[in-house]
Amino acid sequence: MLQFYFLSVLLNVISGLVLVFTPPLSKSEPKTQPFFETNHFRLVLGILAAFTGVMKLLSVVQYDIPVVGDLLPAIAGVLGGFCMLFEYYTCTTTIDVKVNTFFETVFIRGRKCCC
Repeated sequence: MLQFYFLSVLLNVISGLVLVFTPPLSKSEPKTQPFFETNHFRLVLGILAAFTGVMKLLSVVQYDIPVVGDLLPAIAGVLGGFCMLFEYYTCTTTIDVKVNTFFETVFIRGRKCCC
């Protein structure tokens, strides 16, 4: 279905821009914060990106190259959604979270921010 393809591309672009150009979430959220830097925006965007990525794995665009046209956007959506959900969880949890060093390197310290 082409709707999932366009939704996948749109959410991948938005989540990529949010992950690259916004600072990481902090535990204390100030009251005057831009919309793209709020916890709730990233939670909703992460859920939508991950769901669209899973649905993209299940639906295939006809007459398209399956790996390039279907698999790469689906994996990008699932990973982008996972990054945002993981960041939201580590920011909002009250329990001290022990993170594997691989996940910490890739998803927390490997993030590029130009702020």
